[in-house]
Amino acid sequence: MQASSQGVTVVALLADPDAPTDIAKRLARALPDRLADKSGQGRRFDVEVVSQPFTAGAEDASTLMRRIVDRGSAENWDIIVALTDLPLHSHRRRLVVDLSHEHGAALLSLPSLGGWRLQGKARRAVEEAVLSLTGPRATGAERAPRSQPPLGPFAGRLAPIRPGPVDEEEFADLRYVANGPRGYLRVLVGMVRANRPWRLVPGLSKALAAALATGAIATLDSTVWSLATSLSTPRLIVATVGSVGLMIGWLIVDANLWHRTAEGSPEARQRAALYNTSTVVTVSIGVLVCYVGLMAINFVWALFILNDQVFASMTRNPLNATGYWTLSWFVASTATVGGALGSGLGSDEAIRAAAYSKREQERRHMLQGEHDG
Repeated sequence: MQASSQGVTVVALLADPDAPTDIAKRLARALPDRLADKSGQGRRFDVEVVSQPFTAGAEDASTLMRRIVDRGSAENWDIIVALTDLPLHSHRRRLVVDLSHEHGAALLSLPSLGGWRLQGKARRAVEEAVLSLTGPRATGAERAPRSQPPLGPFAGRLAPIRPGPVDEEEFADLRYVANGPRGYLRVLVGMVRANRPWRLVPGLSKALAAALATGAIATLDSTVWSLATSLSTPRLIVATVGSVGLMIGWLIVDANLWHRTAEGSPEARQRAALYNTSTVVTVSIGVLVCYVGLMAINFVWALFILNDQVFASMTRNPLNATGYWTLSWFVASTATVGGALGSGLGSDEAIRAAAYSKREQERRHMLQGEHDG
């Protein structure tokens, strides 16, 4: 795949389904003009978006690059840039991007760009990849030298991204990886961002319904009033941690979100640890948002339904702002336990989508369906 001799370079954005495809479609709107402005020389670009689960059944960078090159060879494309929301590894390092100047192909792992301003980072990364692949180094017959200077969006003095090792037999001739603890944290935040934890909250509708019912009843119970007023702040914190932890653990077990690998390689274990950590963080964010929402709803419900004289006669404590706050806090913990039980009434796609392993299974099913069709 070499640059078009007619001055029009056809760029294909091969994207995994879901979030990568959404990002690719947004990139494609402005990418032709931006590439034309940056490349100069009167060159024009056409950008196509292809949504395909090209990572199905494989997480090895070399295998994926081979798939990408084969896919590009079968089409009338000059450049192919593949986008995936899976964390990739190479030589026990977290992969950011692979470039093959000889074949005009690039593989970009979106989680390695972090969780903030992802669209802008992805745009700059794709632009630099395309410009690098269409530059003078990409038009020659020889492979690009492996000692090229770092590309701006991929590596820099402040970013935890550096050039990585590439084997001679690989398709890639240039690789960037995320190094060290900051690189790990960057990838983890990117994975949580790719999981889109805000979609988990609607998926907890059954748990929320059970929690709201539990909270509404508990707010009217005089025994709960006495317990709430007698508990110290440290005990309320312990109750919060325990109820939230129970809810998180129950959701992961009930929806079978824990990723287990049959492979014994260090990279497989590293991937499994990343998967499970990102799943726990994603579910934790969703549960904490629900917990705060329960506290707010319980507070409003208590304001509406409770009588301060009855409360004071039963607990010997005045029903002031502190009393409302303490009661709502304790009831939220109690209701969260009830919500954990309610979440087992059924499963939801939004909960299962919070695990990379589940999305990988969906990609495999999608690819199998295409082959059967």
